[in-house]
Amino acid sequence: MQIAPSILSADFARLGAEVDAVLDAGADIVHFDVMDNHYVPNLTFGPMICSALRDYGVQADIDVHLMVEPVDAMIEAFAKAGASMISFHPDATPHMHRSISLVKDLGCKVGIALNPGTPLHELEEVIQYLDYVLLMTVNPGFGGQQFIPQSTDKIKRLKQMIETRKLSTLIEVDGGINAETIKQTYDAGADIFVAGSAIFNAKDYKHSIDSLRQAVK
Repeated sequence: MQIAPSILSADFARLGAEVDAVLDAGADIVHFDVMDNHYVPNLTFGPMICSALRDYGVQADIDVHLMVEPVDAMIEAFAKAGASMISFHPDATPHMHRSISLVKDLGCKVGIALNPGTPLHELEEVIQYLDYVLLMTVNPGFGGQQFIPQSTDKIKRLKQMIETRKLSTLIEVDGGINAETIKQTYDAGADIFVAGSAIFNAKDYKHSIDSLRQAVK
């Protein structure tokens, strides 16, 4: 399992130090929730933040979830800014396969993000090209929401889809992940766990990350 703290919940006044702190506490990946106040009703940050963290010295994988429309220009911008992983939503591009190829051509791992109401059949023709699928377990746009219980069944069905095709595609989950919900998503087949407030709202980052890992045992 890989833990990916979402910097959406971090203290932006000291972002570099916050990222260092969660990585030192045992996090694996740095997660960016990029929102454009168009595809989702919120506005967060752009590629300059990604570039600034790389310049600051962050070496860990940076996982960029693009909740923007249109998406191709932001794919290029974040890849050049130092992103390691880029996911986007199928309805944010008129040519999903072309956008997937763009991410790969720019040297990043590629994922498709699915909202709670987006069916898995959106992946049918492209899943073999994906490094991971990001399943939203809340509706995108805001941090601190409660986990949608029906998401567990969706994770199981996606895992079955991956295994039936004998693929190595990973499953990432984002939304309401905490010590109570991480075990059910892990048991359902998830591999990467995005957690924002469950980590950054804690006084002890190491304790919160250790608690997430311990919960699956």
